[in-house]
Amino acid sequence: MLVGLQGSGKTTTAGKLANLLRKQGKKPLLVACDVYRPAAIKQLQVVGGQLNIPVFSNETSKDVSHIAKQAMSVAISKLNDVVIIDTAGRLHIDEQLMEELKRLKADVKPHEILLVVDSMTGQDAVNVADRFNQELGIDGVVLTKLDGDTRGGAAISVKKITGRPIKFAATGEKLSDIEVFHPERMASRILGMGDVLSIIEKAEEAFDEETAEKLEKQLKKKELDLDDYLAQLRQVKKMGSFSSILKMIPGMNQLKDLKVDDKEFVKIEAMICSMTKQERRNPKILNGSRRLRIAKGSGTTVQDVNKFMKSFEMSQKMMKQMQNNKGMKNMMKNINPNDLKNFKF
Repeated sequence: MLVGLQGSGKTTTAGKLANLLRKQGKKPLLVACDVYRPAAIKQLQVVGGQLNIPVFSNETSKDVSHIAKQAMSVAISKLNDVVIIDTAGRLHIDEQLMEELKRLKADVKPHEILLVVDSMTGQDAVNVADRFNQELGIDGVVLTKLDGDTRGGAAISVKKITGRPIKFAATGEKLSDIEVFHPERMASRILGMGDVLSIIEKAEEAFDEETAEKLEKQLKKKELDLDDYLAQLRQVKKMGSFSSILKMIPGMNQLKDLKVDDKEFVKIEAMICSMTKQERRNPKILNGSRRLRIAKGSGTTVQDVNKFMKSFEMSQKMMKQMQNNKGMKNMMKNINPNDLKNFKF
């Protein structure tokens, strides 16, 4: 059962949790019990539709306990082993909200009550968590909008006041942007030491092993072409936004001038998709007229195409150096972090 104030991100978090649990082999059912906020039920149905996860709702009833009980019966009949109930919120805590949640808790007897807290609210998040815990008795906390590690203080305060663990952290807008909360990793990010373990976990989850092995064999035999580049780009995109990945790399917090715009990678994908098979396999044939056609086909400019091709040529040179360990070592030795400060994707 998910609880929290209005605007904390409960509905989106319900979808994110369902998606995460499904990856772990579960068969979740989402339940729409926010019968007050306009379009709340529709929002959950849209989220469920995007993830292909079933959503139970009863738009003719305002009795949330009745709706939840109906959902439990449906879950049993459909063999759903996890039920996630999205409850109503308010702009502030009031007695009516608490009484409804207490009644729902007594009628449904959820295994866990998770409080969804907007980490951007700072001290208010702590006050909200304390009140919900006293009135309802929560089992854990989900922190949303934890895109910036400067908000890690809210996590420490919430844990201290409630004595309840922070179980999950939502780190972005995508429905895949949620992760199990690891306090030592959060501390590591705040201190600028990176979070290599999280990068590895994201890579293991996102990368298709068969595709990766195939790509590795191709790279050993020949130069990197644009088909290979596109395959790599799509694999890395599954890990989340590039800016969030960079934050996890040790030392990257020192490069405050480093700008990463994820929209640029959408442009790159469009440009490669606008090329012919021959052009992808042999980029050297890209003359002025071909580049103009690619720019028009991808909704970009010739300057964008030229800029990308220049960076792609640099990637090819790096791949050649990395084909043997000696080359890789020399390349890493010669990297100066200060040279990256003015670099812009």
